[in-house]
Amino acid sequence: MHPPFSRRRALLATLIAATVHGTAVAEEAQLPTISVTAPTQVAPLNASAVATETLQSLAPATSDTASLLKNVPGLTIQGSGGVSGLPVLHGLADDRLRIKVDGMDLISACGNHMNPALSYIDPSNVESATVLAGISPVSVGGDSIGGTILVDSPAPKFAKPGEGSLFTGEVGLFVRSNGNAHGDNLTATAASEKYSLTYSSSTTESENYTASDDFKDPAQIYVNDVGDSAIDSDEVGSSMYKSTNRSLGFAMLNGNHLTELKVGMQDIPYQGWTNQRMDMTGNDSTQINLNHTAQLDWGTLEARAYHERTRHAMQFFDDKLFWYGATSADDGIPCEIAGGSSGCAGGMPMDTEGKNTGALLKGELALSARDTLRVGGELQQYRLNDWWDASGKGMWPETFVNINDGERDRTALFGEWEAQWDAQWLTQFGLRYEQVAMDADEVQGYATSTSIAPFNTMIANKYIHEAAAFNNADRAKTDNNIDLTALARFTPDANRTVEFGFAQKTRSPNLYERYTWSTNGMSMRMINWAGDGNGYVGNLELEPEIAHTVSATFDWHDGAEQSWGVKVTPYYTYVTDYIDVERCGPDDVATGTTSSACSTANLTATDTFVYLKFVNESARIYGLDISGHFPLAKNTGYGNFTATGMLNYVRGENEDTGDNLYNMMPLNAKLAVNQRSGGWNNSVEVELVDEKTEVSATRNEMQTDAYQLLHLRSSYTWKQVRFDVGIENALDTFYNHPLGGTYMGEGKTMSGGDILWGTPVPGMGRSIYAGVNFKF
Repeated sequence: MHPPFSRRRALLATLIAATVHGTAVAEEAQLPTISVTAPTQVAPLNASAVATETLQSLAPATSDTASLLKNVPGLTIQGSGGVSGLPVLHGLADDRLRIKVDGMDLISACGNHMNPALSYIDPSNVESATVLAGISPVSVGGDSIGGTILVDSPAPKFAKPGEGSLFTGEVGLFVRSNGNAHGDNLTATAASEKYSLTYSSSTTESENYTASDDFKDPAQIYVNDVGDSAIDSDEVGSSMYKSTNRSLGFAMLNGNHLTELKVGMQDIPYQGWTNQRMDMTGNDSTQINLNHTAQLDWGTLEARAYHERTRHAMQFFDDKLFWYGATSADDGIPCEIAGGSSGCAGGMPMDTEGKNTGALLKGELALSARDTLRVGGELQQYRLNDWWDASGKGMWPETFVNINDGERDRTALFGEWEAQWDAQWLTQFGLRYEQVAMDADEVQGYATSTSIAPFNTMIANKYIHEAAAFNNADRAKTDNNIDLTALARFTPDANRTVEFGFAQKTRSPNLYERYTWSTNGMSMRMINWAGDGNGYVGNLELEPEIAHTVSATFDWHDGAEQSWGVKVTPYYTYVTDYIDVERCGPDDVATGTTSSACSTANLTATDTFVYLKFVNESARIYGLDISGHFPLAKNTGYGNFTATGMLNYVRGENEDTGDNLYNMMPLNAKLAVNQRSGGWNNSVEVELVDEKTEVSATRNEMQTDAYQLLHLRSSYTWKQVRFDVGIENALDTFYNHPLGGTYMGEGKTMSGGDILWGTPVPGMGRSIYAGVNFKF
């Protein structure tokens, strides 16, 4: 283990103490009472704040908070669970993005990344969402190369001066036809002028959704357990989910100081996975978040400390085979669990526990009328245990230890200088140093001795040799990472702004990329957050990714009114030591053993699932975002009409192999006409997606066809009530989303060869939704 860990705990305590001490000193100084807000800064032009109307109109249409961002230029959603979509920004996703929820850096505690950061906040509880692509300020970046996403719940409310007390809140319901989805949300606040107490809760639930047409390969035999109902040919298996989020927040406003303490809890009893071999059968999380914001005589101060604990479980849920018998004829029949080739397996339990503790101290100083300085420090300590209990057949007789006491600790310092030189020129320069220290304890397979019976001696030897090789290796890794940003903005007149800049961003590998160790085929198939059905193994020799990005944004608009506007953003990113994959072969297997997964045949296999090893290579990503809005008619008898549009193009290439990068969205566009009249807000949206032909050969990525979708939305606000209705995919068009992954929704998914390669996960068919919210 790393000796500096105890020093990091001391630094964490120091940051918290500094927050308390700063509060006390400021109170003694008796500074004048002012409104308190978090430190602000000039955001890059390619930053996108999702409009409040967009958040409100999309909330009843989705249970996936990531989907609230789908109209941001350059961003799309990688298919995942019903509440766990993964944002993809300029071709970079997941851990390559810095995603903060209420200021917390949440980490996915799962080998399939089933519990990403945005899954911990319900769409109904999102008050603001901001996306910063590529060149994000170092004060909100770090340990990422693709950009930053900031999502926040509503700020605490207080009674107005002289009002005495405040009682307010909101209650809402929604239903959706496809999947019989439904949910509710409640927020209630009791406050005085100084204190505020808020409770919020939300629950969302859905059955499997259906596609617009039959999509399953007739040659595929989907074996399920005896007694399970058959799944229709247009039903997307394992797309069901249920999620409940609750939080209790306390806030205190003391002059120019705002202190907030929030405790949040999540309970997901199940969430099926259409593009993974496993399903989520439990995700229980508790978050404690303490924040203090103050306006002091020298500037603004923000201090935060948080702790999150997640207990996560995976197993095969209703649509996937649970009982694996002695022969294929016995599959699906309940039996007594026993080891060996003639034994019986009861599913495959996979458990993780993650503990995440962090702190932030950030100050903003107005050095002069021209210059603003932001400085700060961050700490994060993350612990992960990942283990798989014995369940029979080859998964016997001991517990498989995938990651044992994994550690990933970050320490960061940053400084940022922003200067408004005159009415036309603004510059921003930032420097960030970050140390990432990682380690993991010794591991073991399902067998630690060949004398343990019943067990296949060859497989037992494999686990023993590979675990020994990993345990004898140097597992402690320390990365010293540097981020740089340089941004300039030129505003020649009220109708034009040009911004250009450069960024160097660095990300260290995650624990699964570095520390997963087994090349047994079944073990590798359990490590996958790409949704491609392939198997993965880690690499202790991985280096951090370093991305160099140049970007420019050209913004034409209608002066201060912004009634019309067009933005064009070209970008280019070159990544050294990009963490990609290569096919594993016999040379990747521990000495003294063999692997049917990492075989010679695996190196050249096509049209099938393959086995991959994380490696460092070089990559380049480039593209173009275009977005705009324009008034079509104003003050007519039918209200105001506005046209909006967006076009995105991204291309990713592996410079070492010449292959295409995985999960690159093809050319796509969105067009809409919005109408506002009194309390009415209506829109007609068209979504256009080109065919996907540039795919990763290394992963045997599937191509997809072009498609066009029509969406209709309407809302009406009357006093304290808002009604929403809409139709997603109004024409019931069949389509495969380019980032939807491969279909793993039913059948014998633990097996390497019993699920046929080549069936994409289809998009949802027509869905009619309705929602109502009442504010009191």
